[in-house]
Amino acid sequence: MARENQLIERVHRRFPTSTGGLRVGIGDDAAVLHLRRGVEWVITTDAFLENVHFLRKAHPPDSAGYKALARATSDVAAMGARGRYFFLTLGLPAECTGKWLDAFLSGMARAARRFGLVLAGGDTTRYPLVVSSLTVLGEVDSGKAILRSGARPGDLICVSGRLGEAELGLRLVQTGAGSAGSGLYLQPGQGWSPQNKRLHKHRRWAKLEKKHLHPEPRLALGEWLAANRLATSIIDISDGLSTDLGHICRASRVGARIWTQKIPTVRIPPGLPLRGLNPLEMALHGGEDYELLFTVPKKLGDRLPKKLRGVPLTVIGEITRSREVVVVDERGRIKPFQPQGWDPFRNRVG
Repeated sequence: MARENQLIERVHRRFPTSTGGLRVGIGDDAAVLHLRRGVEWVITTDAFLENVHFLRKAHPPDSAGYKALARATSDVAAMGARGRYFFLTLGLPAECTGKWLDAFLSGMARAARRFGLVLAGGDTTRYPLVVSSLTVLGEVDSGKAILRSGARPGDLICVSGRLGEAELGLRLVQTGAGSAGSGLYLQPGQGWSPQNKRLHKHRRWAKLEKKHLHPEPRLALGEWLAANRLATSIIDISDGLSTDLGHICRASRVGARIWTQKIPTVRIPPGLPLRGLNPLEMALHGGEDYELLFTVPKKLGDRLPKKLRGVPLTVIGEITRSREVVVVDERGRIKPFQPQGWDPFRNRVG
């Protein structure tokens, strides 16, 4: 077991802190940030816990580190903000302070570079399980932060990407059908060797695991919506469409009507070694897609592109005056849209 100061130094080496806005970073009692005029700071915190959000035996440590930071950063994207800094609190058992920690930090460092984040500080301690808490700071131009509470009757309900992909990836990891579950996980960008038959066997399923193992917070989309003052409300789909849409409706005191035939569902390739998959149910209730769910005034709907930086944007419903949230199926039948997504007091990752 390494000493705490040695662990802190290992973390520090992974994350360079030379940036003009961070006056004091790792190594003091607290960080010192220089705030700019005309900018509001968006601050969020997110827990990432072993046996709740990931399984150490099933999830590669690289993906655990990447995903821990991506989850928290997605909340910044949902406010239309730009990511700037983050703080990491980390509890580790003795057996995870060596190679496991190095891989975990490598994944998190890659995420930090991708999302434009700088580590500004944190804390470490010993604990029987791997526990982490991420605090992410973002910035947005004054008055342009987009809240959950701005949806109005008549607004279009839109989503980015395809829904249910993270749920499918989780199923592959849980059953061991994919590359991660098989213990043959390859990091992004690492080539496949035709000579390695064991790796080649799992090649076609690896892309399906990506959304679960390495989610992409939609920072560019959130910034674009804020800069163009297009969205009236946003939330990231972390707990599932059925649950997160309810959050917007409650905050905005409105209802919603969703058309199931409009929802962009996951594409399940033939031969996938999983049974009982329902793409629509996965899209409605599967969590951790980290896509953005947002509302746009109907009169501005023609300003919404079909894609933004390659990410599809789809209108799936409309906001109503009624407080009811309903779905309309392909036959025109209307049913209550009950929240059946992730609930930390009900669900487990495995």
